[in-house]
Amino acid sequence: MSRILKRDKSIVITNSRKLVDTRNRIIHACDAVSDDIIWGIVIRHLPILKQEVENLLN
Repeated sequence: MSRILKRDKSIVITNSRKLVDTRNRIIHACDAVSDDIIWGIVIRHLPILKQEVENLLN
């Protein structure tokens, strides 16, 4: 996501910075991330991200 946003400034993805930060926490284990936080992201934010990506691809 970071690369996409750097390449094209016109692309808007809701909470993109938060998504990148969460990915970094999970991958690099900088902070403990609870299952509840991940599940909340999946339930609330993943559907929005999916729709935005589908719109970009169309």
